[in-house]
Amino acid sequence: MATKAVRELPREEFILPGTRSCAACGLMLTYRHSLKALEDAKTIVAVPASCMTVLHGVYPITPVKVICINNPFASTGASVSGIVAGLKATGKEGYTVVAFAGDGGTYDIGIQALSGALERGTDFIYVCYDNEGYMNTGTQRSSASPAGAITSTTPVLAKLQHKKDMIRIVEAHRIPYVATASPAFPLDLYDKVRTAKNIHGPRYLEVHAPCPPGWGFPNKLLIKMGKLAVETGIHVLYEIVDGKFRLTSRSLALAKKGRKKTVADYVKGQTRFKKITDEQVRALQKFTDLRWEEFLRRHSESV
Repeated sequence: MATKAVRELPREEFILPGTRSCAACGLMLTYRHSLKALEDAKTIVAVPASCMTVLHGVYPITPVKVICINNPFASTGASVSGIVAGLKATGKEGYTVVAFAGDGGTYDIGIQALSGALERGTDFIYVCYDNEGYMNTGTQRSSASPAGAITSTTPVLAKLQHKKDMIRIVEAHRIPYVATASPAFPLDLYDKVRTAKNIHGPRYLEVHAPCPPGWGFPNKLLIKMGKLAVETGIHVLYEIVDGKFRLTSRSLALAKKGRKKTVADYVKGQTRFKKITDEQVRALQKFTDLRWEEFLRRHSESV
């Protein structure tokens, strides 16, 4: 049953005050609601080099009340595979193994280990928090960075290529659960993590995590920027359960209304798009519209 109100979320917090994350961090909100959905301390989290390692702090002190294992950048999928195998070999039951990795550690550096874990049918949840760049090390370009955005490795000409369609790559592994989410829509995020927890096998969630310092917008606009991404179709909320696709939350409401906001509304509030040309905005709008039409088609075929 879908969660109807924020007051229905669990009261217990698994992240204590005093983290080292930035103010107004999309990852922080994502992690907070995800741990609430996982609901107990029998959660083992594996993370590569990322903003998540900064959030967890320096050993032996951490503000997070779950077990966390830091692993090399490229090996998150291998790490969780080893953890799952170790728990099975030692007869430890009832644990949920979760990987939390950024787009750099998912789309780029960690894609081979992730693919291997998915292909083997490893029983774990993989959460990619997509802030569209290597934010922890200076906002470098990743293959998740959108066309038209400036990064520290594309400082003169904005990125020319559209972001990689990572979800389709994951979906090609035919795993039981794939979903997208956003911290700007916490109830949808919470419900999807709860759903993933109760499914066996590989589960993948991609969460669009706005980053004020990396994208160049005021901290107070974090939720507004997350909502704009969904309301323009830049990020679409949906889930795929055993191959069956359905739109969810705000994206489902937009599909019923038959309208959404424009890409221009989204890019104008971010300094990373300060060099984007009118032609690039039109190209990004066309790219977004084509993806939106595909999602509408898939949704209509499943209902």
